[in-house]
Amino acid sequence: MQLRVFTEPQQGATYDDLLAVARRAEETGFDAFFRSDHYLAMGGDGLPGPTDAWVTLAGLARETSTIRLGTLMTAGTFRLPGPLAISVAQVDQMSGGRVELGLGSGWLEAEHSAYGIPFPALGERFDRYAEQLAVVTGLWSTPVGETFSFAGQHYTVTDSPALPKPVQAGGIPVLVGGRGAQRTPALAARYASEFNTPFTSAADAAGLFDRVRTACSDVGRDPATMTLSSALVLCVGASDAELTRRAAAIGRDLDELVANGVAGSPAQAVDTLGRFAEAGATRVYLQVLDLADLDHLDLVAAEVAPQLG
Repeated sequence: MQLRVFTEPQQGATYDDLLAVARRAEETGFDAFFRSDHYLAMGGDGLPGPTDAWVTLAGLARETSTIRLGTLMTAGTFRLPGPLAISVAQVDQMSGGRVELGLGSGWLEAEHSAYGIPFPALGERFDRYAEQLAVVTGLWSTPVGETFSFAGQHYTVTDSPALPKPVQAGGIPVLVGGRGAQRTPALAARYASEFNTPFTSAADAAGLFDRVRTACSDVGRDPATMTLSSALVLCVGASDAELTRRAAAIGRDLDELVANGVAGSPAQAVDTLGRFAEAGATRVYLQVLDLADLDHLDLVAAEVAPQLG
């Protein structure tokens, strides 16, 4: 199983904070560094303020060398699909082909109000999201020298040169995720290389994975070509005191963390990850909420990752 570091910078982080986490994650062997795409803190003051996801990843692309970089998830409401395709392809070039795009419909109304971003009703957001996936992947997959056009209800692209192109072999992986029963699995089957279940139990993840496999089969896609992953909060300690301190630092109840996250002792973390592996996940995003605690990453890399096989 691959372990990836997943951060929530809107809760309060500078670029330098994120760089330190990304570098430590790279040094200790984590597969990827991902970040959320939000402009408003969810509890707390969020100081010193939000950082833009793709500006951050562009910087990290030049200041790291091997770790993969991406979003979980970029909000479709924040960006037009054509310029988003350009930005992500550029960061892919800047990183030497290490970028992945998690793309979602956008959901936090308050951050849209706070920064003047239109926030349509859910049905329209999802319709726009489906068209965004079509445009972004269509631009990237258009052969050099040809043009791309798309006529949707919300977005129209006419004779685009569809540049720049991603540099990584096979193109930039696209992640789709969520708990939707029909439209989300169908979009994943059509456009995504990875499907992610956010903060669910292993049993619920297994059910969602089954829906995506069925959706793949329905469109004639081999379900084995879909990477299945989960995202879970991380809180692991080598001792009871260390564990209690880490839970307190992120303002979470320890019993709740053990029940719902990758939490407890290293052995408990291995057991939890094993349950998700049995459910079908081959990759887990560990939500790291205390970005100053780099020793946390060291512990997981040394005591948890080697036991996952």
